[in-house]
Amino acid sequence: MSDQTTNASWGGRFTEATDAFVARFTASVDFDRRMYRQDIQGSIAHAKMLCKVGVLTEQERDDILRGLEEVRIEIERGEFEWSVALEDVHMNIEAALTKKIGITGKKLHTGRSRNDQVATDIRLYLRDEIDSISAELTRLQQGLIELAEKEADTIMPGFTHLQTAQPVTFGHHLLAWNSMLERDYSRLQDCRARMNQLPLGAAALAGTTYPIDRHYTAELLGFDAPTENSLDSVSDRDFAIEFTSAGALIMMHLSRFSEELVLWASAQFRFIDLPDRFCTGSSIMPQKKNPDVPELVRGKTGRVYGHLMSLLTLMKSQPLAYNKDNQEDKEPLFDAADTLRDSLRAFADMAPNLIARKDDMREAAMRGFSTATDLADYVVRKGIPFRDAHEIVGKAVAYGLNTGKDLSEMSLEELQQFSTEITADVFEVLTLEGSVAARNHIGGTAPDQVRAAALRAKDLIATRG
Repeated sequence: MSDQTTNASWGGRFTEATDAFVARFTASVDFDRRMYRQDIQGSIAHAKMLCKVGVLTEQERDDILRGLEEVRIEIERGEFEWSVALEDVHMNIEAALTKKIGITGKKLHTGRSRNDQVATDIRLYLRDEIDSISAELTRLQQGLIELAEKEADTIMPGFTHLQTAQPVTFGHHLLAWNSMLERDYSRLQDCRARMNQLPLGAAALAGTTYPIDRHYTAELLGFDAPTENSLDSVSDRDFAIEFTSAGALIMMHLSRFSEELVLWASAQFRFIDLPDRFCTGSSIMPQKKNPDVPELVRGKTGRVYGHLMSLLTLMKSQPLAYNKDNQEDKEPLFDAADTLRDSLRAFADMAPNLIARKDDMREAAMRGFSTATDLADYVVRKGIPFRDAHEIVGKAVAYGLNTGKDLSEMSLEELQQFSTEITADVFEVLTLEGSVAARNHIGGTAPDQVRAAALRAKDLIATRG
């Protein structure tokens, strides 16, 4: 055993010191110290509440507030000495406070436990992270919407099964990405609202005998209300799982974007150019321009998926109330938040600067008989049942494959061999421009609809405040 002393926060019960390895193994200060702002914020509110209910004098409260501010400044200047022996961010800050202001510092922990303290800190921390991540997500959406307006008339092939399906516009495709992100934003706000309940005051698990005012503390910290049940308050990590789940969905969406960007930037597609500053070269092949940012984001998606599974597994067998297992919630949660924020930042910087290769997109839309459905709809409007129209157009496509002609390149006589109902006005629907313009309804591909959708998306973002 080591000769170090027991931890001052709980050592009275013990007759021998904690083993040095065990002290390191059980300590969390190396990663939870990133919550120092939230820990100090919570302690300030707790001290003000204790003074309000008469547990602390005004002088004691003021001494604590002054000492906590000095500790915060030391941490931010890089002058603070973190100690593994003190286990976590909470005890490190409390010990430093006591060293500064004396015995009054020991009174700060009255009416609370590290269990409800850490539960509060994590919620405060995650609330800040959601706000930061939401801002990056909004910035990405704004960039996509602006680019969509610019590219509302740029025709490209739309795909199903990665096969040419129907012509769309690049602007319409970008707004599809925005629709995914809008749902992501909504999920983050839902998560934030559900987690914005104050656990402080639950103490270790059963509340406290002191006359605390939890509503006042909640108000000081910007929580909507105190939590209802002390047992659940200290052991709940649903909010962390929910956040990571929402993060996994966002990363899944970014991964889908990434896959398309990687394909589109390839020599086989040539739909877009990525700005050089978001790419790298090859150490051996001088011609290479590698789409590293989307590739890396695509890879980081699995990282966040793993954190979600880690948190679910962490909680699946825990009895009430708090267990030491919960110390393992922070590293996956912190890394998920960091990965999500950085990935969104990279995309928010990159997406508005995508360059569309309009001629290549249009030429690709000309391949694969992308206006076949338009021809079928045309024949239906001539009074032919859809199933028959489908067969007529199928035969026309087969003819085109044999002759190397797109539908729009066939003569009227060639088209009429499949149906005498086809007349000269057919060519109005067989052009790419005619095809996208014909879908002139909300959610459709018509350029005017794309611009209108972009305007609605802008207005929706503007309501966020």
